[in-house]
Amino acid sequence: MRSERDKMLAGELYDPLDPALVEARTRARDLCQSLNATRENDQTIRRAILIQLFGTGGDSVWMQPPFYCDYGENILLGERVFFNFNCVVLDVCEVKIGNFTLFGPAVQIYTAMHPMNAAQRRTQEFGTPIEIGPDVWVGGGAIICPGVTIGSKSVIGAGSVVTKTIPEGVFAAGNPCRVIRDLAE
Repeated sequence: MRSERDKMLAGELYDPLDPALVEARTRARDLCQSLNATRENDQTIRRAILIQLFGTGGDSVWMQPPFYCDYGENILLGERVFFNFNCVVLDVCEVKIGNFTLFGPAVQIYTAMHPMNAAQRRTQEFGTPIEIGPDVWVGGGAIICPGVTIGSKSVIGAGSVVTKTIPEGVFAAGNPCRVIRDLAE
């Protein structure tokens, strides 16, 4: 029989109150709380926490706390990803982020979804993975919705709500986010 974690990562309906998932979320939230309590001069402590928190990339991520996530281990970072203050990542499915990607303050990345059926919502949820390419810049306050892919070297305008895949090398903005123009190198 498949675990609730396996179902969650596969994007299937799962029970979020499964004890193993509750324990994993508690671990991540405790690590986030420790991270968020650090002072600017506590870089060695921050690095140790980030290595424990993220699935990959904790050794080079540049983080301005506070930061919040569900599991942490489902966040796979490339080299030198930057998160500004108050970012949130709901990582019930994998969130893959490419090298040198930058997130402005209060960016929110959501893989979590809930069934439309009210009775199902009481006991189950599901998610869809997100992938953000290398060298992407996501402006402050943007929301990245479940299942979205953002192509490399694209820029997402501040406050945008990204509901659909964005190709590489474009400036996209708005609610819903749409391509505004190509970005020539």
